Amino acid sequence: MYKDRDEALYFILKVAPEVPDPKLVETVICAQAPLLRCLIKRQGDHLRIGAQNMFYLDEGAYTGEISGKMLKSYNVSYVIIGHSERRHLFHETDCDVEKKTKAALRNHLIPIVCVGETLAEREENNTMAVLHRQLTAVMQDLTPDEMKKLVIAYEPVWAIGTGKTATGEQAEEACGYLRQLIQEGFGKDVAEELRILYGGSVKPSNIDELLEFPNIDGALIGGASLDPDQFLDMAKAALKHLS
Repeated sequence: MYKDRDEALYFILKVAPEVPDPKLVETVICAQAPLLRCLIKRQGDHLRIGAQNMFYLDEGAYTGEISGKMLKSYNVSYVIIGHSERRHLFHETDCDVEKKTKAALRNHLIPIVCVGETLAEREENNTMAVLHRQLTAVMQDLTPDEMKKLVIAYEPVWAIGTGKTATGEQAEEACGYLRQLIQEGFGKDVAEELRILYGGSVKPSNIDELLEFPNIDGALIGGASLDPDQFLDMAKAALKHLS
């Protein structure tokens, strides 16, 4: 919940001309609902706009909520589902995340589905159990074609906004496990095609190390992305790691 309209416009006008070739690196800004209209008017093939949240029904008497149908009518491309702050501050459940994911797909939006453990869960050696529970809740009843459209973001809750970052090895282990679960459920082709991101205090000083690992396909970036120069540095860093 940063940037008013003028600040958001300044940001997109500065970064849009300089993001990498979209055929090589896909760059997405996920913004708050009031800013979507002004940002979408300035997006192009080089830069896509996503939403930060959505409701799981297309319409109804749910004051204050935003539906996938509404987002699609604005030409939104992506939507973040189940961000750790939604889960832990607003008590969204695995069931909520599953329903929102299906609603996003139903409305031809690409869901960026977030999973990750708390510090207590990691210290109790429950990381993989938590990831298994969260991801399998989302995968149930999806077809292989639907699953391929998802983007999965591993964001350990203990590394969100704390300045702590999972080591490359920790992030790779978790992302590799998520890919293994997808392969077990949908086969090798789906698992290889689906993109898995790491999120958790990613910044220019550590993005290169993280993207070196084979199961980390990109980054979901919070605080460090608010500065346009850092945003561009991190978007361009992905060019170095193309296979």
